[in-house]
Amino acid sequence: MVEIFLETLPFFAVIGLGYFAGKRGFFSIEATVYLTKFVFYFALSAMLFRFSSSLDLGDVLSADFVSAYLLATALTYAFGFTFAILRKIPVEEAAIEAQCWAVGNVGFLGIPMLAVLMGPEAVGYVMVALVVDLLVFGSLIVLVIVSAREGRMRFSVLGILLLGLAKNPMIVAIVAGLSWSALDVPMPPTLFEFVSLLGAAATPCALFAIGASLAEKTTERVGTAFWLSFGKLVLHPASVAVSALLIFDLPPYPAAVMIVTSALPVAGNIYILAQHYRVAPQRVSASILVSTATSVLSVSIVLSLVTTKIAF
Repeated sequence: MVEIFLETLPFFAVIGLGYFAGKRGFFSIEATVYLTKFVFYFALSAMLFRFSSSLDLGDVLSADFVSAYLLATALTYAFGFTFAILRKIPVEEAAIEAQCWAVGNVGFLGIPMLAVLMGPEAVGYVMVALVVDLLVFGSLIVLVIVSAREGRMRFSVLGILLLGLAKNPMIVAIVAGLSWSALDVPMPPTLFEFVSLLGAAATPCALFAIGASLAEKTTERVGTAFWLSFGKLVLHPASVAVSALLIFDLPPYPAAVMIVTSALPVAGNIYILAQHYRVAPQRVSASILVSTATSVLSVSIVLSLVTTKIAF
């Protein structure tokens, strides 16, 4: 446990450094925005392209893997949504809370960190989880909020969602990389060095950007934030473990990667959606801050459990 904690500590130390820089004013809000854009559009996309271009999709994409993750995440989402409704909060806020329970920081934290901690072969499985999050739950929250406000579903919303997914650089990078892999054409050394060099910036820059963005997060609604963090850091990975190991009986390694992926803290893009639709942004902000701080220990615990209890 201590050894794994020490392995994960440098990643969270970079997040802490970003938080310190943002809190003390060394890194402005505007600088954080532009660093995040660099990671999102360039560095992380280059990393995803490099990994996916050397990936055999058949090795990581299986119906059982997708079904196990989708079932567990959907149940977690449904539980969070139901619990919110029972507390008599509006449907839009229930959708936001459910999203906090079910969707973690897979892109900025999961891919760069697990590529190091669990090996580069983990990236393919993490990318599958990321795509499920983006396609299914990233669309679901918009559909629920818009439908609740307008009292009906408009087909134009589906078009906007599809266009947004088509423009998402992570989706574009994964599709482009898998397409290159399917062509079975060797990547020119110059191109490989270019995407490797650019992709190498993804890990430190993404972690620093996470920390700097946390410096602006509010600590209001801390009680709710702890509950939402518990759902994300404990109940979601527990649900995934049952689904992957007991229901679908996945092989040990992909099951372990899936469980650790589900133990990541609340995703930062939920705050962007909460702000855009003006639905409980302070609650989301606090849950991101609390879950990220708590995950310094919780991710180490989950990683320790899967490496000792699951033989891979």
